[in-house]
Amino acid sequence: MIMVILGLGFLRRPLAIVAALLTALSTACLNDSFAGTFSEKITRTVRQFSPHFAAKLRPSHIPVIRGRPSAKRSIHICGQPRRVFVSIFASASLVLWYVSCGILTLLWAFAIGLLATVLHASFRTPNLKARLNTFREEFRAVWRNYSDL
Repeated sequence: MIMVILGLGFLRRPLAIVAALLTALSTACLNDSFAGTFSEKITRTVRQFSPHFAAKLRPSHIPVIRGRPSAKRSIHICGQPRRVFVSIFASASLVLWYVSCGILTLLWAFAIGLLATVLHASFRTPNLKARLNTFREEFRAVWRNYSDL
């Protein structure tokens, strides 16, 4: 919901839309499964055009200690550690936000997006299906009592 509101907020500024996409990509790369899948897809796409360059996108070999790889394996995106990739994309998006003069609009869009998310979550009825089933059973019981009369 926040990304939709950000997209609507920057329809007038195409450079700000690119900044929003870079921000979304850098945020999404913080997720382990997304980062691994994204890196693999990029590597496969590059391999179609230049297998030599795709080999350079692979992460360096991790040293194995006593026959076992380390338990905490660092995630690499396009051959770089994830923190390097995320920091490059986050700084590029920050520069684009500054150049497009969209920082104030970004703050307003985030505030509206967070407000809409909180309002949506507060108005949601918990366990709606169980409530509807209970109401249906109560309605049937009342209807049976009226039909017995």
